[in-house]
Amino acid sequence: MADTNGGVPMALEVEESAALLTLIRVGHIYAPEPLGAGDILIAGGRIAAIGAPLEVPSGWPLRIVEAPELTAVPAFIDQHVHVTGGGGEGGCATRCPEITALEIAAMGIGTVVGVLGTDSVSRSPADLLAKVRGLRAEGIAAYLYTGAYRVPPPTLTGDLQRDLAWIPEVLGLGELAISDHRSSQPRQHEIERLVSDVRVGAMLAGKRGICHFHVGDGERGLEPLRRLLSETEIPAEQVIPTHVNRRRALLEEAADYALRFGANVDVTAFEDPGEAGLDGFDAVCRLLERGVPLARITLSSDCNGSLPEFDAAGRYLGMRVARNTALIAAWRRLVQEGVLPLERALGLISGHVAQVLGLQHRKGRLAVGHDADVTLVDAALTPCQTFVNGRRVYDVGTAG
Repeated sequence: MADTNGGVPMALEVEESAALLTLIRVGHIYAPEPLGAGDILIAGGRIAAIGAPLEVPSGWPLRIVEAPELTAVPAFIDQHVHVTGGGGEGGCATRCPEITALEIAAMGIGTVVGVLGTDSVSRSPADLLAKVRGLRAEGIAAYLYTGAYRVPPPTLTGDLQRDLAWIPEVLGLGELAISDHRSSQPRQHEIERLVSDVRVGAMLAGKRGICHFHVGDGERGLEPLRRLLSETEIPAEQVIPTHVNRRRALLEEAADYALRFGANVDVTAFEDPGEAGLDGFDAVCRLLERGVPLARITLSSDCNGSLPEFDAAGRYLGMRVARNTALIAAWRRLVQEGVLPLERALGLISGHVAQVLGLQHRKGRLAVGHDADVTLVDAALTPCQTFVNGRRVYDVGTAG
């Protein structure tokens, strides 16, 4: 059971049975395609077999998880998490708290990508890497983007290409801010150079090397990214704009951008988008109405980041802290209100995200040989158990 301090989750107790065989027996399996009732056999942190039923020879070191009332789905992936806490726009007292492994796993999330934001002064890429490795030690599959809002971006090795080439946990650059009064107001040639550096570094490392762009409230919107894809040879799959639903006009622009370039866009599951924006549910619905292919849409939480408010002159007024509960709530609503069937909706927070990150050969689906990242949900699509690399990192029945 997790330790608590005044009701606040402090740490995650991870089962030490990953080396043993685990057999999960559930009422339904969505891989994401529906497979009906069946079993999932886990060995060495990977899925060894899926079937109905599976038989294991007697005497083998087997742990059986009986969950006939639950549904097994690929563990969720959140590609935008301020794992060290965001904020700081109102001074040191407004720094957001770090996220815990328990807060991640309790939402059925098995994989996160950590980001820095506005503040890369009191927090650094080294802090981010340390937190990511700490989460890994607690059982979460954690990665990070090097860099932050500003240009030139802060790095771990002093060079973007070396970060990508030599640090396994680094998947790309992010979140680089554009069209925002908090950004470095990068010129077009600076954006092009940074994205090009990431591309080459990723090629040397055998990674996708995405560039994760924070898009602010500025009127330029996605113009820098449209120019990038129109005027250079950079492939669209490498460039991911996020927060595209913070303004209705920006979301319409994102739909045009996705359709014109065959590009991916990332919707943020805002708890309260305000009058100007749309929440995650409404944003996904609108993109689908505009004809954006579902495979080009992802959902992320921005959790433990700040949700600051500024006046018309850019003066800080106050802030709230984002939570990952909004991500699961938006996704669940898409299924429960009949917008998408479960097997298609799963891509928004699993398969499509794995594809964007270049992790599709390991994560994002339940298949033999893939990492044994499995979330068990109940009839209301509430996560009840989370397995990452075959280890159970969350169980609603034992969580403190």
